[in-house]
Amino acid sequence: MTLLVNDPDRFGAEAVDGLVAAHPAHLRRCRGGVVRARPGGEGAVSLVVGGGSGHYPAFAGWVGEGFAAGAACGGVFASPSASQIRAVARAAGTGGGVLLGYGRYAGDVLHFGLAAEMLRSEGVDVREIAIADDVASAPPEESHRRRGIAGDLVVLKVAGAAAEAGLPLDQVEALARRADARTKTLGVAMSGCTLPGAAEPLFTVPQGRMGIGLGIHGEPGLEERELGSADEVADLLVDGVLAEQPGREEGPTGYAGRVAVLLNGLGGAGREELLVLYRRVDERLRDAGLTTVRPEVGEHVTSLDMTGVSLTVAYLDEELEEHWRAACDAPAYRRPAVAADVEAPDPVADEDEDGSVPEASEDSRAAAARVADGVEAARDVVLAAADRLGEVDAVAGDGDHGIGMARGMRAAAEAARSTADAGAGAGTTLVRAGEAWAEGAGGTSGALWGAALTAAGTSLGDERTPGGDDVAAAVRAGVEAVLRLGGAQVGDKTMVDAVVPFVEALEGPGEDAPLARWRGAAQTAAQAAQDTAGSAASLGRARTHGERSVGTPDAGALSFGLVVRAVVGDVRPDDAAAAAGAQGGPR
Repeated sequence: MTLLVNDPDRFGAEAVDGLVAAHPAHLRRCRGGVVRARPGGEGAVSLVVGGGSGHYPAFAGWVGEGFAAGAACGGVFASPSASQIRAVARAAGTGGGVLLGYGRYAGDVLHFGLAAEMLRSEGVDVREIAIADDVASAPPEESHRRRGIAGDLVVLKVAGAAAEAGLPLDQVEALARRADARTKTLGVAMSGCTLPGAAEPLFTVPQGRMGIGLGIHGEPGLEERELGSADEVADLLVDGVLAEQPGREEGPTGYAGRVAVLLNGLGGAGREELLVLYRRVDERLRDAGLTTVRPEVGEHVTSLDMTGVSLTVAYLDEELEEHWRAACDAPAYRRPAVAADVEAPDPVADEDEDGSVPEASEDSRAAAARVADGVEAARDVVLAAADRLGEVDAVAGDGDHGIGMARGMRAAAEAARSTADAGAGAGTTLVRAGEAWAEGAGGTSGALWGAALTAAGTSLGDERTPGGDDVAAAVRAGVEAVLRLGGAQVGDKTMVDAVVPFVEALEGPGEDAPLARWRGAAQTAAQAAQDTAGSAASLGRARTHGERSVGTPDAGALSFGLVVRAVVGDVRPDDAAAAAGAQGGPR
């Protein structure tokens, strides 16, 4: 929803005012839109782009050297008027004629067409390019009826570079038309957008569904399907645009398998989601034998806050590629000149990925198998309790503890099993489980558990038969690593409040067998975790809301209590959530 609004009717105009204020070296305000702060050369073609507001960075963000000479800016999702377009063209013109470029929508076609007639009556040589790249909006044989969406960027970038290079209007127009004919886009949306001042979106998509073939003015998709995984969505988009790949030809205007690619966010999609999608897009295009040229991933043609993405592929020839590559400098689109392709380098080899393990004694290898069993048992319990741990963490923290623990335990269990199966000893198995936990979980819990297992494994080694004292010494080494790295003390309301009582009980006097001693220490840790409910957090993310945490135990202490009980079978997946709940906190 668009929340930061003064007058909804002036939202578009005020956004343009803000853009000019933020980029005085690039833009000047004029009636109906913006023009370059420094006009192009005398006698050069002036590319004037435009459309409604709500699509930033299109269109005003593209005004600058190597791109557009001016942009006519209408209200939100409304074409600029013919008089506004004419005013921008007059302000941007330098005597070489004007090319009007816009997406093919009814209002834009009418107003830009009327503006062209008005300018011609004044003696200006004017051409138009109505971009029609949306493959979902009409079949190939009726491509003249298609809408213009994110492909606007590719077509207008080519035209702007051609104009900047000093080509005459006839050639600039011809290049723009060829780019338009070879540019194909398909988009999907998972939610609609909300107009400034409106309380409801223009359309909705049921959760778990996606609209296919969306417009950029709040139009819903032309069909609806179940929302798939990122790779499945990427495959859908790639299949849609590759279906119209032209045949390959020799020569400067022939297509030879080189493509401009734009993966475009529509306003509400996360940047990292786009990168996850592009990973698959790039893989598919390479598998199809295509070479990507200066790919773009980001928000370029948006629809306010719509959650959705589109994929544009432009089938380049030598001339189109030259102008797609060319340098430009606009507020929202800056590109340095790059003379040649930059091939994706191979990843740097990881010396730890060869799978080899150090020599180990037979007893230590047997212990390694038991370590893997214990880590897998703890994994299953943590996965079953992950939601509950997240609820506890959310009381005064960010609510991600359960997720982080689940990720770390999955990675640690997989590493422990594969390392033990490779013939490693107990020490190496713990070290590699710790490394995997730290990498898989990230965050505070990943670092602390990773450090603890790594230190414990180093202490245990791969040679001796681990006995009760060896295990206690290894746990002590792990605890010291946690204290050293995290800086917490007992009473700060962290996992340390359960960790320290656990190791002290494990090291305490008595004749109990190692397993019985571990079980007693684990119960001590569980009780200590429960006792953290009575204090306020003074360290970690919960510190800033410490008083809010009173009455709820620390999530890190709870999860530690679950893990040390699970490795010896005292907590099982069926009762894991209840065990976490029994240790306190709201439900």
